[in-house]
Amino acid sequence: MHILWVKTELLHPVDKGGRIRTYNMLRALRREHRVTYVTLDDGGAAPDAVERAAEYADELVRVPFRTAAKRSPKFYGELLANVFSPLPYAVAKYRSAALRRAIEELVARGTVDVVVCDFLAPSLNVPAGLPVRTVLFQHNVEAMIWRRHAEVARGAVARRYFREQWRRMEAFERAECRRFDHVIAVSAEDRDVFRSAYGVPSASDVPTGVDVDFFRPSGGVAREPLDMVFTGSMDWLPNEDGILWFTDEVLPRIRDRVPGATLTVVGRNPPARIRALAERDPLVRVTGTVPDVRPYIERAAVFVVPLRIGGGTRLKIFEAMAMERAVVSTAIGAEGLPVAHGENVLLADVPQDFADAVTGLLEAPDRAGTIGASAAHLVRSSFGWDRVADIFADQCARAAGEPSTTLTGRS
Repeated sequence: MHILWVKTELLHPVDKGGRIRTYNMLRALRREHRVTYVTLDDGGAAPDAVERAAEYADELVRVPFRTAAKRSPKFYGELLANVFSPLPYAVAKYRSAALRRAIEELVARGTVDVVVCDFLAPSLNVPAGLPVRTVLFQHNVEAMIWRRHAEVARGAVARRYFREQWRRMEAFERAECRRFDHVIAVSAEDRDVFRSAYGVPSASDVPTGVDVDFFRPSGGVAREPLDMVFTGSMDWLPNEDGILWFTDEVLPRIRDRVPGATLTVVGRNPPARIRALAERDPLVRVTGTVPDVRPYIERAAVFVVPLRIGGGTRLKIFEAMAMERAVVSTAIGAEGLPVAHGENVLLADVPQDFADAVTGLLEAPDRAGTIGASAAHLVRSSFGWDRVADIFADQCARAAGEPSTTLTGRS
């Protein structure tokens, strides 16, 4: 099967959830199928991103593009102009006539079996009426994220802005999901939303995966018995909100029982409010970008996921589970993952309940070890990327009207 994969960015550095999922999915898919990767390229990728695209694609097609840097004059100008647009800004900023033409030209070669649009953002550049089937790969229910932003926003102006973006995103997402021939979600819960709320006639889901060979304890990193760790891109608003909520509402309660408890926040581009946490509190560490998250996870006693906003599924939880760490998460943080409270994860939404779950593990390392071992067994037995990619390829083949790809080879 020849897959034309449409994206808004090159994948290196592979340092955030969407890139991690796409990179591992494509690497596994390429073992049996041909992948042409067409993407916008704003020049902001890693210096070796073009060369390393050969790790996940047989053919790379780049379309030059320029995005406005956050908080730049152009960025604020685009936000102002977007007031008069029916599109949410998170989508409108990726409009590209050149990408649309590139997709049409690649399909016109006559070798492509299916077009996969990766995330909602580039979908406005996928032409209608292509002579091949189209699949929208939805890592989240995007409107749900904006709704949750509106629910937790501080201040009337912020609430009004997020509500309007939510309204636009919901309308656009519904229309796009119904325009594509098939929608693939990353959880059964998201799939059901697309079917029931959006009326999508053809939708399926693939499980979240993890590289179970890469994410495995080395045995060479000493555990810090009072350390909690969070990993994630800190320039993503849900992660920033979650850490601020955790440090404001949960961490003081933990320290009532465990005064020396430390927090390590690992992830790229932490904004000023996150960096300030470490400046005020010597027991909070903010690393910024790191070459490898595994030592930080292995060093920690507990992995925390205090998210109040989000959609899709969190890869970071499966990564921590594969590293044999006990995870404490909000229900939203673990949403869509096949985990069991008390068996391979602990779930809590109220600040005191979250604090009690964490302190209980810090005070009982044997219990944390048992939960971590159960978690590792779950992901290693069922959620490696090869298995996930087989499911994804099978759904693409069915959407394209081909036989199951689990029985066919590369074409």
